[in-house]
Amino acid sequence: MIVFVIGGGPAGMFAAANAAQNGHHVTLFERNEKLGKKLYITGKGRCNVTNVAERDAFFDRVLRNPRFLYSAFSHFDNKALMQRIEHAGVPLKTERGGRVFPVSDKSSDILRACEKIVRDAGVTVRLNTRVDEVLTQDGAVRGIRIGGETLPCDAIVVATGGISYPQTGSTGDGYAFARATGHMVEEPTASLVPLVTEEDWPRELAGVTLKNVTLTAEKKNKFVFSELGEMLFAHFGISGPLVLSLSGVIAGQPAGTRLAIDLKPALTREQLDARLLRDLQEGARQQVKTALHALLPQRLLEIVLELSKIDGSLPVGQLNKAMRLRLVETLKALPLTVSGARGLNEAVVTRGGVTVKDVNASTMESKRVKGLFFAGEVLDLDATTGGYNLQIAWSTGALAGDSIF
Repeated sequence: MIVFVIGGGPAGMFAAANAAQNGHHVTLFERNEKLGKKLYITGKGRCNVTNVAERDAFFDRVLRNPRFLYSAFSHFDNKALMQRIEHAGVPLKTERGGRVFPVSDKSSDILRACEKIVRDAGVTVRLNTRVDEVLTQDGAVRGIRIGGETLPCDAIVVATGGISYPQTGSTGDGYAFARATGHMVEEPTASLVPLVTEEDWPRELAGVTLKNVTLTAEKKNKFVFSELGEMLFAHFGISGPLVLSLSGVIAGQPAGTRLAIDLKPALTREQLDARLLRDLQEGARQQVKTALHALLPQRLLEIVLELSKIDGSLPVGQLNKAMRLRLVETLKALPLTVSGARGLNEAVVTRGGVTVKDVNASTMESKRVKGLFFAGEVLDLDATTGGYNLQIAWSTGALAGDSIF
């Protein structure tokens, strides 16, 4: 069979390689000058390829349509992915939270492994080639159109990604292909994206990173998120791994979400109060902000004192119990309110996409057009940070490639 794969990201590369290994004549079309352009910048250039979480724990991190993913994950899971990457010559390591990275910390090594997998499978790769149209007839795939050229084929895998990071070529082409062939597309929105806050004070802390803090969120008086990890302040609000994960939970309607940051999650309120008393006693002749200098970064300490309605220049001897307890409460629940999210150009992934109702979960084949498959971020599937979204791409791509016959 002649198989065309549109999109040279992780889903497209694995779909193409698997289809070719099964004996098909496969051509992979990529609009950029190289494969895996978005893959190259993931994980701050380190590429968090997957997560070692066991099956149930893995699906707990999938935010949209986790049940649809069962077959794809069972067919090609995180362990299979790691074996395949290492077999291609790139050793992997596991870090905090089960995140998997190349030992070299270079995403270029993961991309090199994927290119080797594609090349060894015998896939023909056409770079700098944008597919204009998917051609169908009588409910079945017939080919593609590139400019004035029509190329016939027996099967097509659409793995064009979403619309996040459009500078990498993710401009929503797959959604157009899907709509033109009769498929419904859930409205794409930004997910895993920094959040804008109502409060102005975060901009005064732009660049300050918080490690080992707990971020808790509630919306309409309902608890929606709580997780320990890392975050940072920015000129518009907040970002970092914890914030990106939260944004996936509240994607589409972030405004009004109330946040509380526990800056000292290892201590109870009583233990934290005792710590403050000890620091204050040791600095009894100092100003409050000086006596507590070891508690937090200076700029953050000043903000926390201000929010606690405490003058940092106040002599320690004038700090009463009520003030101290207000400070404890602020340290355990630093308040913020989300007013919105940053744009798709800053989003790690896209929420929304081709509705899974139109796709056979066991094969990734369209229920509407025979021989048309969808894989990766173009589908209405997304997860939190930590390697889960890339695994969705690997798994759905591999299943699509293996389901062509």
